[in-house]
Amino acid sequence: MSELAAGGIPVAVTCRVLNIARQPYYRWLAQPVTTAEVTQAYRANALVDAHRDDPEFGYRFLADEARQAGQPMADRTAWRICSGNGWWSAFGKKKRGKGAKVGPPVHDDLVRRDFTAQGPNRLWLADITEHHTGEGKLYLCAIKDVWSNRIVGYSIDSRMKSRLAVAALHNAAARRDDLAGCVLHTDRGSQFRSRKFVRALDRHQIVGSMGRVGAAGDNAAMESFFGLLQNNVLDRRVWRSREQLRIAIVTWIERTYHRRRRQRSLSRLTPIEFETIMTPPASQAA
Repeated sequence: MSELAAGGIPVAVTCRVLNIARQPYYRWLAQPVTTAEVTQAYRANALVDAHRDDPEFGYRFLADEARQAGQPMADRTAWRICSGNGWWSAFGKKKRGKGAKVGPPVHDDLVRRDFTAQGPNRLWLADITEHHTGEGKLYLCAIKDVWSNRIVGYSIDSRMKSRLAVAALHNAAARRDDLAGCVLHTDRGSQFRSRKFVRALDRHQIVGSMGRVGAAGDNAAMESFFGLLQNNVLDRRVWRSREQLRIAIVTWIERTYHRRRRQRSLSRLTPIEFETIMTPPASQAA
């Protein structure tokens, strides 16, 4: 309309042809984007960022994440924005059939089932497991150094969000030094594909690697650790609370697995003994 007006056609004529009122046009001309529209755009950006990081979240959890990011809104507002843009929880849709595609990998497979390392912090493996308690599920993300089989970092939470994997990575990085070039191999879970986790890898100069879809052997060395955890802790009894199970997991990892369980692949040494013997005292990890 502005272009037509500049060409000599009156605004009143254009409005009459388009069957619109002149006053709303002039109001828009004075303030093309309203404050409400700007607020709506910021809220939508916060919601889509949370959805990309955690695709399994429903609109209530997305609203929580948006509020934490500085964009307060009611749950109903979050639902309206998500519904209008088609942002649905991955768990809210029907399950994929056999052969259906999952999310694309964000890293190539740099390991190809060669679970060997010539020194510390050369190759790490990470995965997530879950177990039921009387209060609901508890999730564990653990990171293992292939060289010594030590669990260098882990995180336990009641929700399987991207922050579970990020916290485990930060925990591992705080314990180890000289991580530049270390390869961290995972499956294609959404937590490991999230932007938060990829940014954490870059921050610590760690190289990401991902196996194929539905190929358990691509991370078999990590699955073996979870198998031990399942037999020695998770399935030993019924866990009434998450805190009970959390304490049991931490105790087994730090006291039994690291310091008492001898492993054939380590010449019958425990992970702590192996690292103590094989690492010069000046560079031993905490």
